Amino acid sequence: MEDFTKDFIDSHAHLADEAFDGDRDAVIGRARDAGAAGIVCIGASIEQASDSARIAETHPGFVAFTAGIHPHDAESFDAAADLAALERMLDAGAVAIGECGLDYHYDNSPRDLQRRAFAMQLELAARYNRPVVVHTRDADDDTTVLVREAAAAGVRGVLHCFTGSIALARTAVEAGWYVSFSGIVTFRNWAGDDLVRSIPDDRILVESDAPYLAPVPHRGKRNESAWVALTVARVATLRGVDAATLGQQAAANTRRLFGL
Repeated sequence: MEDFTKDFIDSHAHLADEAFDGDRDAVIGRARDAGAAGIVCIGASIEQASDSARIAETHPGFVAFTAGIHPHDAESFDAAADLAALERMLDAGAVAIGECGLDYHYDNSPRDLQRRAFAMQLELAARYNRPVVVHTRDADDDTTVLVREAAAAGVRGVLHCFTGSIALARTAVEAGWYVSFSGIVTFRNWAGDDLVRSIPDDRILVESDAPYLAPVPHRGKRNESAWVALTVARVATLRGVDAATLGQQAAANTRRLFGL
């Protein structure tokens, strides 16, 4: 992949979402204009991963893509077919496996099936030596166990859009993983300032999670990568550094994790 330039990188955006069908290229253009050096386009299903690969091909050196099975879809996870499809995506240039993980908040899939799908994707990451992009919500205990097991097998990853405990974040960091923050840090009800401050400089990422979770003052609107600049500014304030420094630190971490 071509070298990414400086400034911030949106480490997690769902550019393949239908919310962008009308103006996807314009959204990517606005991200460039806002100072983005790149976007990691998340494939949270086989179909979305295929679409994400096409978007990345259209924007080489700026958009990278991932491929995974979201925990919401764990009930329909077909180990043989889905793992084979993920392997094809990895062979085609996916920089990571994910979005995968555990969601015990919505419980859209039975928890045992979530753990099975997550564990199998972690095993795939170990075989392919690729990082993982992990969704975890209200599942700290099981996520802790699986992160530690994966790290022992040499797997690295990121806890994306993180709103969990400092204890889980510490577990991830100690395992060699990263922690990413979204526009949630700008919300009035955000209560995780100490969490943001607890992440080492070389393990912090920033993201949009677009089209979701637009930062203030755009909260409630369709989110897009350009607005990661607002998240960068807020995280920088909480950590007592200037926004340019924080953006460049997070961008360097994103490059290192995903091999950009």
